[in-house]
Amino acid sequence: MPFLGQDWRSPGQSWVKTADGWTRFLDEKSGGYVGDISSFCKKDDHNKENLFNSLNYDVAAKKRKKDLLNNKAKIQYFHQEKWIYVHKGSTKERHGYCTLGEAFNRLDFSSAILDSRRFNYVVRLLELIAKSQLTSLSGIAQKNYMNILEKVVQKVLEDQQNIRLIRELLQTLYTSLCTLVQRVGKSVLVGNINMWVHRMESILHWQQQLNNIQITRPAFKGTTFTDLPLCLQLNIMQRLSDGRDLVSLGQVAPDLQVLSEDRLLWKKLCQYHFTDRQIRKRLILSDKGHLDWKKMYFKLIRCYPRKEQYGDTLQLCRHCHILSWKGTDHPCTANNPETCSTSLSPQDFINLFRF
Repeated sequence: MPFLGQDWRSPGQSWVKTADGWTRFLDEKSGGYVGDISSFCKKDDHNKENLFNSLNYDVAAKKRKKDLLNNKAKIQYFHQEKWIYVHKGSTKERHGYCTLGEAFNRLDFSSAILDSRRFNYVVRLLELIAKSQLTSLSGIAQKNYMNILEKVVQKVLEDQQNIRLIRELLQTLYTSLCTLVQRVGKSVLVGNINMWVHRMESILHWQQQLNNIQITRPAFKGTTFTDLPLCLQLNIMQRLSDGRDLVSLGQVAPDLQVLSEDRLLWKKLCQYHFTDRQIRKRLILSDKGHLDWKKMYFKLIRCYPRKEQYGDTLQLCRHCHILSWKGTDHPCTANNPETCSTSLSPQDFINLFRF
């Protein structure tokens, strides 16, 4: 039946499905002939109906063509070149054609984690999404997020590097999911609740695997770090940007413990991450009346964000608004493409899609 819920036929009429669609016929008992359409449909009305349908088809075809052109104009992505076009129009157009989840899917983060220069950048991006942007991702983007996270964990388990970094990421994600799962029924997560419970179990399993890692001392009989002159050891320590790494390094040997307490070392670390104004607000004096730069550092990181540094970042071309990894060329039409590129931190990347 062409009409659902009610029978709109007059007495003596029946509907038959033909190659052109559903057609109404008169039964023989009502005085008509089966298949005689002209017995109940006037020619003029038939022509008006065909004209009306033709106009509707033209309007629909034009609308589909316009939408297709808009899609091509607002988003361009080439898998081989690894770049994506970010539309800079109105909020409605940006939201309709280029969301965070869409950009997250199209930029090749799975390959980026294999590059040591981009690894920390991707991990930081995953952490920021886990904190506040997880519900803004589509179902496909959330699935892609978990797949990338699994690859990150597997890489850390194989290389036995960046263990603490991934532990913090997993803990942040698990805490966020615990909060979101409690709000089930409010459309905050895409998919069945059992699927998310299974993903949370996977996170706990990954955390257990990271906790069970036992780093073995390599069988190397050459020069070690402690064999270097003290000036070189101190020079290497000054290149560590995380104070927790300094503390861990100082626990290796008594000589390194002394070097890791160097006041100048912690002073440079504080000045690298924080401004003079922030430092003046968190001054701590030692028993001897000197500034305790080590205690000040750990107090400052609880109050202010640390300076982020990455070997490679995403670049935004201000001329054509194309996102790409540093060192990846795109067909820019500017006279000086090099001057149009701006490095984006992970937070800057997320801010591009805030509406």
